[in-house]
Amino acid sequence: MVKEKNKKPTILYLYKHDRSFVKRDLDMLMKHFNVIPFRFSFRKIFRLFTLMPKSDVVFIWFASYHAFIATIFAKLFSKKLVIVTGGYDVAGEKEINYGLMINPFTRRMVKFILKNADKILAVSEFNRREIEKYVNIQNVEVVYNSVDHDKFFPSGKKEKMVLTVGFITWENIKRKGLETFVRSAKYLPDVKFVLVGAFKDGSIDFLKSISTSNVEFVGYVSDEELIKYYQKAKVYCQLSYYESFGMAPAEAMLCECIPVVTNKGALPEVVGNTGFYVPYGDDKVTSDAIKDALRASEDLGKRARERVVRLFSHNVREKKLVDIMIRLVEQ
Repeated sequence: MVKEKNKKPTILYLYKHDRSFVKRDLDMLMKHFNVIPFRFSFRKIFRLFTLMPKSDVVFIWFASYHAFIATIFAKLFSKKLVIVTGGYDVAGEKEINYGLMINPFTRRMVKFILKNADKILAVSEFNRREIEKYVNIQNVEVVYNSVDHDKFFPSGKKEKMVLTVGFITWENIKRKGLETFVRSAKYLPDVKFVLVGAFKDGSIDFLKSISTSNVEFVGYVSDEELIKYYQKAKVYCQLSYYESFGMAPAEAMLCECIPVVTNKGALPEVVGNTGFYVPYGDDKVTSDAIKDALRASEDLGKRARERVVRLFSHNVREKKLVDIMIRLVEQ
């Protein structure tokens, strides 16, 4: 595609969920291109159809239903198509009933989207390998999620506190390892365990029923309050069965928490050699690792922050996104 000299390419930015990382990518791209933000709904399908001819590239977060419709339109108008996979869209974990790839219909839908994309952006190497389980394509590029190291920073003295963050739902009890987190507390009765996250269903009653007195369920907190918890906690746990990246552990690491994580999904890519690894679902081994992390030098927390700043900063992601967009437009 040949562009007029000095004319900025136009990106139709399509999304369905107003997540912070989706808005952040939008802000990044708006610095460099003409961007048309479009929050998808079925009532706006005709407007989506009319916007397609005005764009050079269609950029879509998540390979789900909204992306399926947009992919058809993009091919109809011969527009370049970029898909960002977030995790759930290319997951097929029957053991925890997680992912669009479990159902044959949605699996065909996702494969159609990926096969017709000009570029697929994976948020981790693990995420890339998940894509390649289902689609034999060469146009996948890893662009790690990014975290704001100016917003998340250490402050004050660390406490003998262990933290995990996540919505409290029946799904997350298994996928995020919340049950393991709560059960591991009984082995360390003199340590404060804190679970931050909105109560979304009756699963909170189950977690409370198996908890000991040293577990605190905080519920929803603001970003400012969350940062204070990160700054106080010596240890952060992410005991997940499946993670395509791991935003919460990366945020905690920026606040110099020492991570204790499972060796599942992309968590080893985020943590590297700055934390402790445990098998999924083993509360006793998890408690032993937490004990080791609490005893560890605070230098390990400093190394954790340095790793996230170096590998997962906004500047790194923004540069890669811009380079990819320019290459696509110039093809």
